[in-house]
Amino acid sequence: MTVISSGGFLPTDSLDNIIKTNYQSVSLSLGFLISILNFYLLYNLFLKRENLKDHKEDLYIIISIFVFTMIFYLLSDFNIFQSLLTVLSSIGNSGISITSIPNNYGLYFLTLTIIGGCVLSSTSGIKFLRIYILIKGFLIEMYRLVQPNVILNNKIMFSDKKITNETIKISFLVFILFFLSIFLLSGILLFDFLDFENSFKLSILTLTNTVSSDIYSIEKIEFVKLSSFSKISIILFMVIAKVELISIFILIQKVFIKN
Repeated sequence: MTVISSGGFLPTDSLDNIIKTNYQSVSLSLGFLISILNFYLLYNLFLKRENLKDHKEDLYIIISIFVFTMIFYLLSDFNIFQSLLTVLSSIGNSGISITSIPNNYGLYFLTLTIIGGCVLSSTSGIKFLRIYILIKGFLIEMYRLVQPNVILNNKIMFSDKKITNETIKISFLVFILFFLSIFLLSGILLFDFLDFENSFKLSILTLTNTVSSDIYSIEKIEFVKLSSFSKISIILFMVIAKVELISIFILIQKVFIKN
């Protein structure tokens, strides 16, 4: 349950006390994959709905998982099952792992945590599709500056859905609010006993609802020693991140900003 809900709860001190075989690693990886993909994918798959073609985002995610796994597998000494599990744990915003990860891979897995899974999934983060929309929207605008009279293809890859100005604005707003929140929470935590690196990493993990494990090369933090204000701030930002900042912004706009 903790895996499918993108959680990091462990009934023991170490996951390697539970996951001892490759079969168990694959089973755990499938649980992470379910949490990463669209809520409705399995529903439409089992009912053999014709709208499976609308799940192109899931295809991008699966391809990306394969690429990220192969990169880590080729650069590290871990086997393919350990590599897949660690990548899925990061993208799925869980953070648990069956083995100790060298410190030099911390930034790599933090980046995967920020990316997250599908928009309609139990993961946090900016989400893969929004990052894709931002990158393609930026490239389209840059190309228009060079060739203003050329008609460009603004469709999402392998899909009939078009990238509109509205979707670009929403994706950009989520991106800006996410990183503003990171720097705000990091600034709050700096007034405690944490240094900049650990406060920055903890802010990212808080906003993605990810457990602070050694995957991310973060020092072991004794949360009991944090001030009450820091604890309340962490709880508040975890709640905000889970319901998504864009939802709160739209709610404020509807309530306080009326046409």
